[in-house]
Amino acid sequence: MERKEAFRIFEETGALQNGHFLLSSGLHSPQYFQCSLVLQYQEYLEKFCSEIREFYYDEEDISLVIAPAVGGIVVGQELARQMGVRFIFAEREDNHMVLRRGFRIEPHEKILIAEDVITTGGSLKEIIKIVEDANGYPAGIGVIVDRSDEEVEFDIPLFSTIQVKSVTYSPNRCPLCEQKIPLTKPGSRNFK
Repeated sequence: MERKEAFRIFEETGALQNGHFLLSSGLHSPQYFQCSLVLQYQEYLEKFCSEIREFYYDEEDISLVIAPAVGGIVVGQELARQMGVRFIFAEREDNHMVLRRGFRIEPHEKILIAEDVITTGGSLKEIIKIVEDANGYPAGIGVIVDRSDEEVEFDIPLFSTIQVKSVTYSPNRCPLCEQKIPLTKPGSRNFK
């Protein structure tokens, strides 16, 4: 899919939002990608996930897709469906990603990691650690929107359907705060 087409879909569904947002990373941004507004439409969910599947098509023996809750669940479930493999998700418990609900990773299992949006990559790094601690093999990462910068490295392949340069600010150096623009927290992670 062309970048222009992907942005058109995000704009038409209201998923590309402008304002003053508190990201899951704790950073502030004037732009937010609310992937759930795009992924509620099955045709877009299938379209974006099929691009990820195509990228990893030659990667043999992937038997599991894992995603962080909440945003990555829809992406991971659809990606696993398209690949014909098992799907599990990790969720936050005491501020750390963990496997619950009886989910397991088998030793040496080859795993694809799925996510909706990444900025700092913190949740994905936690998922990679969960996979490696269980002696699984993280084969790659598939994400809908990559708004990270060049400093985020995973040491495994990363494919995104959309890559954008993120504009983020530290909360103590945010020009949007200085302008007294109301801060909105649209993500799923709770902050204290």
